[in-house]
Amino acid sequence: MDLGLGVSIIDLMDLGKEKRTGSYILHAEELTIIETSASPSIPYLLEGFKKLSIDPKDIKNIIVTHIHLDHAGGVGLLLESCPNAKVIVHPRGKRHLADPSKLILGAKAVYREKFDELFDPIIPVPEDRLIVKEDGDTLQIGEKRILTFLDTPGHANHHFSIHDSFSNGIFTGDTIGVFYPQLFEKGVELYLPSTSPNQFDPDAMLQSMEKIKALEVDRIYFGHYGMTKNPAHVYEQITKWLPLFMEDAGEIWMNKQDESIETKSERLFQALFERVSTYLSEKNISLDENLSEIIQLDLSVGSMGIVDYLAKKSR
Repeated sequence: MDLGLGVSIIDLMDLGKEKRTGSYILHAEELTIIETSASPSIPYLLEGFKKLSIDPKDIKNIIVTHIHLDHAGGVGLLLESCPNAKVIVHPRGKRHLADPSKLILGAKAVYREKFDELFDPIIPVPEDRLIVKEDGDTLQIGEKRILTFLDTPGHANHHFSIHDSFSNGIFTGDTIGVFYPQLFEKGVELYLPSTSPNQFDPDAMLQSMEKIKALEVDRIYFGHYGMTKNPAHVYEQITKWLPLFMEDAGEIWMNKQDESIETKSERLFQALFERVSTYLSEKNISLDENLSEIIQLDLSVGSMGIVDYLAKKSR
């Protein structure tokens, strides 16, 4: 899909669902893509290249906002089709793309028996094909297109966001939330914070949002999923929802301190899903099975991340 200003998005059918995770194509002298999703999404990405008349051999840069597997798990597999591409990654992510063993262990702890279906195979990236970009570093990919990399923790410590000078847009991965285009099509613009394990930090997330806000961008491109031309509403919603999530979590954490982490996470998930469902019901939106599954997955994994954060803080 053409998003204008030399940016296209390819739907990667992550989890077998439409409009879940996207890869952005920057049409410039140095052909650049941002995000790959997991390996099961790579056939969809290659098919998307065909529809856009892109030869994978012409791709010069593959950028991953962070190394969570639903954003970068397929990069090693994709490289097999892109012999002239380099992979650009946050400094804290480089070693994990070269040796993904810890990534695999962490994902298996969260996704358990679903791991192979969702993420296999995870192929290491050769070190000589990895490029690190520090906070404030730039990359010129065309005469009028300069990318600036910004360290934006909160969702993860290995996360950067990428400002595009030509569109005055920013690719935020998961730093300032998840966008639900299925709801947007029904007239509701919903952005929820992405709080998955194991480096979630609410204060860092809000600080990163302020850093992005200061750029006065015109567009935000989300890892999940799509673009908005209404950045002010994004900031407003994250500022609203994140404290509510933490308030619910705090009450559950303090209420029954002898409960297991798993039980606390499940109770928080139920509380958050009820809160979001009530919000949507008040806007006359009933969740269909597909959208309900997506929101439940986000809130379930997000609840694990918040409880993990509180457990670390209590120590």
